[in-house]
Amino acid sequence: MRKNLTLWLIIILLIGGCTQYYGPKEGTGALLGATAGAILGSNIGKGQGNIAAIAIGALAGALFGQEIGRSLDRADRIAMGQNAQYSLEYTPSHETTYWNNPDSGNSGSMTPTGTFQKGDGQYCREYQQVVSISGKKQEAYGTACRQPDGSWIIQN
Repeated sequence: MRKNLTLWLIIILLIGGCTQYYGPKEGTGALLGATAGAILGSNIGKGQGNIAAIAIGALAGALFGQEIGRSLDRADRIAMGQNAQYSLEYTPSHETTYWNNPDSGNSGSMTPTGTFQKGDGQYCREYQQVVSISGKKQEAYGTACRQPDGSWIIQN
C-alpha cells in the first residue's frame, strides 16, 4: 500500500509539471487523465503487477487527458459537463445524450450503462463517453456518483 501511494505521488508530481511545459489546458488534462488512469490501474493485479498497472494506467490516462485538454476550449468543456450532469441525472441506462459546439466543431455523447446503490445509500452510474475532436473520436468509461447537492462527481 505504501509503495502504491509513493508511486501515485511521484506520477502526479511528474505529470503536474506538464502544466508548465504544455500550458494549463494540456497540463490539467494530463494530470486529471493520469489520476484517473492510475486509479483504474490500481484495481488490476497484485504486488509488482499492481505497480506496473498503476504506472501504465497513469501514462495512458495522461496522454488521453492531455489530448482532450489541448483540444477542448472552455465552451466545449462547459457543454460536455452540462451534458454529463443531465445524462447522469435524467437519462435511462443505454440511452445516449449529445452535445455539440458549432463554433469549434467539437462534439460528444454520454451513455449511462448501469445504475447501482452503494452500501451507504449513494447512487452511482457507470457510463461511456465519446468525445469527437477535429473528427477524431476518443472513448472513455467510468463511474460517477450522485452527491447530496444533486451533482454527479466522476469517481474514476
